[in-house]
Amino acid sequence: MKLLAKELFSYIDLTTLNATDSVYSVDKLIDFALDNETQGNAVAAICVFPNFGEHVVSRLTNSKIHTAVVAGGFPHGQTFTGLKQTEVQAAAQSGVDDIDIVLNRGLFFGGDMEAAKHEIILLKESSGRTKLKVILETGELKTDENIRSASALAISAGADFIKTSTGKCEIGATFKAARIMCQEIRREFEASGKKIGFKPSGGIRTFDDAALYRDVVLAELGEDWLTPDLFRIGASSLAGDLLKLINS
Repeated sequence: MKLLAKELFSYIDLTTLNATDSVYSVDKLIDFALDNETQGNAVAAICVFPNFGEHVVSRLTNSKIHTAVVAGGFPHGQTFTGLKQTEVQAAAQSGVDDIDIVLNRGLFFGGDMEAAKHEIILLKESSGRTKLKVILETGELKTDENIRSASALAISAGADFIKTSTGKCEIGATFKAARIMCQEIRREFEASGKKIGFKPSGGIRTFDDAALYRDVVLAELGEDWLTPDLFRIGASSLAGDLLKLINS
């Protein structure tokens, strides 16, 4: 169990996305991550609002921990596409490794799939070489058909990762949504050979939760996906639960 907890810890995007976030609170998160890295337990990344991206990059200069920010009108995606492009470009220029954006659900539910896809294409271009994660907000998509369609749309638009949730919706990650998303990732791999990453996020707080999502990835995608390059878990409180097992 300790070894599995240590593995799961390595997949975490340690996240703070609160309205009250400050350099002080972000530094506390960074200090926590760096202290654990020195003990051989490194998270995959620290994920924050884009205005803290440059600060996190500078703090992690000598660390292997990646930096991630949300952008593109997070969490609702309801603003001008041009502003989303500007924000994503600024985030990329700050030197972060990953940028998490949200699918425009207004366009999606309005039936304008091409416009929703085109917006992701534009944001992918704005991100340059920075890894782009597309959040589907599966709790709002609700049906299997919508989750499958949104997954395929994001993948076809150039997403490097697809992610379940912002953590700001009443319904976060679910195992059903995770399975459908992984099936679409497998479909893309079989068709093109391209490996798309998967990130469940929203409500994942315990070892048991995280282990079950790992099981979904293993069953649907195989051992090749069990690496932080292709599997992340968006969480904050999960880290503490895993460390209790690791240090027990």
